[in-house]
Amino acid sequence: MDNTQINDEAVDNRQAVATPAVAVDERIEKEIRRRRTFAIISHPDAGKTTLTEKLLLYGGAVNLAGVVRARRSQTSAASDFMEIEKQRGISVSSTVLSFEYNGCLLNLLDTPGHQDFSEDTYRTLLAVDSVIMVLDAAKGIETQTLKLFEVCKRRHIPMVTFINKLDRPSLDPLELTGEIERVLNVHTVPMNWPLGSGEHFKGVFEPSTGRLHLFERRDHGARKAEVKVVDPHSEEVASLVPADIFKNFSEEIELLQLAGEEFDKEAFDRGEITPVFFGSALTNFGVQLFLDQFIDMVPSPPARNSDKGLIPPETPSFSGFVFKIQADMNPRHRDRVAFLRICTGRFERGMKVHCARTGEVIRLTYPQRLFAQERETVDEAFPGDVVGLVNSGELVLGDTLVEGENVHYDPIPLFPPEHFCRVIVDDPSRRKQFNKALDLLQREGAIQIFWPPEESTRMPIMGAVGQLQFEVVAHRLKTDYGVEARFEPMSFRLARWVVGTPEDLETFEPSRLALKVVDGSDRLVCLFPSEWDLDYTAEKNPKLQFLSVSPR
Repeated sequence: MDNTQINDEAVDNRQAVATPAVAVDERIEKEIRRRRTFAIISHPDAGKTTLTEKLLLYGGAVNLAGVVRARRSQTSAASDFMEIEKQRGISVSSTVLSFEYNGCLLNLLDTPGHQDFSEDTYRTLLAVDSVIMVLDAAKGIETQTLKLFEVCKRRHIPMVTFINKLDRPSLDPLELTGEIERVLNVHTVPMNWPLGSGEHFKGVFEPSTGRLHLFERRDHGARKAEVKVVDPHSEEVASLVPADIFKNFSEEIELLQLAGEEFDKEAFDRGEITPVFFGSALTNFGVQLFLDQFIDMVPSPPARNSDKGLIPPETPSFSGFVFKIQADMNPRHRDRVAFLRICTGRFERGMKVHCARTGEVIRLTYPQRLFAQERETVDEAFPGDVVGLVNSGELVLGDTLVEGENVHYDPIPLFPPEHFCRVIVDDPSRRKQFNKALDLLQREGAIQIFWPPEESTRMPIMGAVGQLQFEVVAHRLKTDYGVEARFEPMSFRLARWVVGTPEDLETFEPSRLALKVVDGSDRLVCLFPSEWDLDYTAEKNPKLQFLSVSPR
């Protein structure tokens, strides 16, 4: 079963009955209007991290953009801060990158690009208001992109498409837009159109102005591209590319101007259309044009669903929810950071709130804004912002923090792992550090831990969405805690939470090859080696439910 299948009720924050209007604080309303909170999704190696760096470059957040698998003379990507990310040229954690651009405050929730860490991405998508979908122009829609699109579609998240890597040989632009419409069942609205591809990629045509933006490469893309705006039908343009490419380009932009669909903001907000941009993040071709229009298209923070219906962001009292927890972001301090998405009201440093789940009163003394590895203290923040709460007590994923009346935002589900292994530590003197590390890794959602209830040794079973997560855990166990661990693969491929009456659970027996375990919240889970074993067990136990997502 597709591990992106999650409860629509738990993730769609736009389908509930709205709450009554509330008095609006003018300053809060002003700050809300200028926020843009978004994520970037893609298949691995489509250029997500590179585009992230270039948005930061044009937003003035970095002076010199790093690239993945950087040359020795270039900087490492600012959004890749863990040592394993820098070594392997992949993104395996989520970071928060905030920067100002043309009067807007952009909060980019950078997510793992590698499919083995897709659970972290699924959770982060519950905290954003819009999404950029990056496609490789030579490959089109790939499997991981499709999975992530389905999660966004369930939440009706507005999505902008950036077709990347036009500086390499690419598929025909008409073929690419057609594939988006056919596979994703969403209308495309081209906002620009490329002149050539590969070595012949010279710029992009903008239908709204009728002008062609020509680009020049600079410093391997580390600095902003030089731009020249010209008439697309001029002899100068015709001389830049072979005659057949210029002829096709001229015919396509004429068709685009005659029959192209106009951008419809309401349809976009409903997730029915996707504006399409072409460019090259590596060379900066088209990035600034994209960013200029992106901030005008995407919505500011909307109302969010809760157990009391939709709550408008202008609500005066503060509230927010924890969508990510990460330990050891600063190895020197062994700290633990809870990422809080602010939903309503005004956040102030030192304010007292309470956890809706436990009732515990928490004083938010050390709030921080995190720009990858860098940090700064936050004195105030507003809906759409993400604040890092350092060493914030016993918060867990999905916790709602409120000021005043209690409210629970929709819970963040656990997604079913697909890979399992026993974790063995041979040195008994490191057992205490090992147990502490497992607890912290589980709290941040990096992995899931299961325990066979009847084993006297209580040897943990680790579950992960992707195999590479085990490598990251092994790396962190060794470097952060000094624990050497062995990982013994197990044959299980499915995990299901088992729900029923106490009497039925007591007598429950799965198939011979399945294994009963409990998760970190002592809920019964059954691990299966195949779909057949799951179906057989479900048929033999008709009174029980076998859930692919953790129950509330």
